[in-house]
Amino acid sequence: MPNLALELGKQSASLGVNSVYGPQQDVGGVTLVPVALACTGFGAGEADEGNGGGGGGVAIPLGAYIRKGDDLRFEPNLVSLAAVAIPLVWVTGRALNRVIRALKR
Repeated sequence: MPNLALELGKQSASLGVNSVYGPQQDVGGVTLVPVALACTGFGAGEADEGNGGGGGGVAIPLGAYIRKGDDLRFEPNLVSLAAVAIPLVWVTGRALNRVIRALKR
């Protein structure tokens, strides 16, 4: 079995703009370019028996650029925005609450 860490390194070379902007799609005279927020991190491991595994990374769909004729605009994906924003606001509020309580003491 080839070295798993080297294989993951080769695959990560394709990350970058292609992992954030998807391929252009033409649908009924409208051009769409999907946009995502990509966070990558990799891990790998191998055993003496030749067994191994690894992987990592996450992408959150943010929306799409839409072009109709000369009009170009960004349409956000509100579902993914809410899925990320609600826990983030909750954690931030909780952390601020604890900081304020600690400062009062």
